[in-house]
This record gives sequence, C-alpha cells and structure tokens, in this order.
Amino acid sequence: MITIKSVRELKGMQASGHLLATMFEALRDEIKPGMSTWDIEVFCQKYMKQHGGRLSEQGFEGYKYGTCISVNDEIAHQTPRKDRILHEGDLVKVDVTCNLNGYESDSCTTYGVGKISEADQHLIDVTKKAMYLGIDQALAGNRIGDIGAAIQHYVEDEEGYGDVRELIGHGIQPSIHEDPEVPHWGKAGHGLRLRPGMTITVEPMVEAGGDWRILQKTVDDPNDDWVFYATPDGSKSAQFEHTFAITEDGPKILTLQEPYDGLEKYIPHFDEMDD
Repeated sequence: MITIKSVRELKGMQASGHLLATMFEALRDEIKPGMSTWDIEVFCQKYMKQHGGRLSEQGFEGYKYGTCISVNDEIAHQTPRKDRILHEGDLVKVDVTCNLNGYESDSCTTYGVGKISEADQHLIDVTKKAMYLGIDQALAGNRIGDIGAAIQHYVEDEEGYGDVRELIGHGIQPSIHEDPEVPHWGKAGHGLRLRPGMTITVEPMVEAGGDWRILQKTVDDPNDDWVFYATPDGSKSAQFEHTFAITEDGPKILTLQEPYDGLEKYIPHFDEMDD
C-alpha cells in the first residue's frame, strides 16, 4: 500500500533526514586509511545515540548491525567488519537508515579513502549525477519508469557503466521499505503515476566494469548467513541514495547534505508549513 504523507509526517521525516545528513557530513572527516569498517559502525551508532536517533536497519529482517558498509567490488548489503581495514584508494559505501521519533529516512554515500584515482572519482561523479537525474524525473504526474529510464540512459548509454537492475529504490515511512518499488532502469512513461505526498528513495548502484548483473555472496561468518552483493567481474562500484518527497513544487530531498551549492531547488521547508 502506498501512503500519502501529511504535513506533520513530512516534518518528522525532514527532521530524521536532516539528522542522517549531518551524520554523513561528519563521516567525511572520519574515514581514513587504516580504520576498519567496524569503526564506521561504532561512529554511526554513537552519533545517532548522542542526537536522539537510532540506526533502524538494526533488527530489520534479522540484520544485526546499524550500517551496511560495502568496499570496492562489494555493491551493497555487506556487514561492518573488524578485520576489514580500509586502504588508500578504496571506495567505501555507507548505507544507513535513521529513525527519529518514529520517522524514517534512508541514505547512502560513497567515500573515497585517502587519494583515489581519476577513474574512481569519475565513477563516483557519474553515480551521484545519475541519482540526481533520476530524482529530477520524480515530478507529480510523471511515472516510475521516467526515473529509471533517465538513470539507465545516462549510466549505460552515455557513460558505458553497468546500471544494477536487481537492487532498487523504494517507498519509505512508516517502515524502512514500503511500496512502491523504484527501479533504476526502465521505460519512460511506464509504471505507477507519481503523486504529491509520496516519499521514496532513489539509490542507483553503478558498476565500473559495465556489467549490470550482481554476484550473490554470503558473509564470512560461521554464525551468520547474511547475503551481500558484489560485481561479477571484480570491478569497483559506487552508490548514492537520498530520501525525498514528491511535491507540487518538485522533489524535495529530506537527506540533503551541505554544501547546498547548486542544490537549492531540492531544499525542503516543511518545518515552515502549518500542519
């Protein structure tokens, strides 16, 4: 079922998304060569506790941790690990959901560890731009397929990268994953029509090797059968994700990080509206 959010709900989600955005901003100065992905988990848990939120992925569908932290060829859903040490040139994807006072938000950022190559920086830039191209299609009256078609055309036709098919965006609130499903590929003009008050995520995953397929793996832990995904050819991948609301004035991003230069049109102002 797809729910249309009230102004009160949008205010709550805006506060949750802002908290999550500030956590990602703080991580920029934390992620360095020599730290483990477990250190990132600890930082995120501490940050949320200090600011009154919680990492709501923990316990969802049996997941044990508050963050998913995937490195290099790991596309998504990898667990934080004490023995996974970050090295100069790595790409690390941090995917987190936040609950603040009952309101959910979901975001992912790819960080370069230390100095990264020009090729890896281009992969990051393309993935981030793909996300915004998809969000730009999330206009009231457009369809779900318009989002995916814009992302797929840019990633595959213009840049020659692989646009992951099987892992998709989704509706959000009151739970982490709600209808509708939001693929990052598709046909323009097809699919569910978008309406003001819907809250969804767009989260493209891009493979540098040009393959859109994914390889399913199980974590290296005899006490855990958690599944994550990697590129089939060992190439690096990147991911970006925002939670946003569809409005009559265009999409408003609830997890927008500073600086806002060039992103002003996405800034929400639900906190200034009457319930």
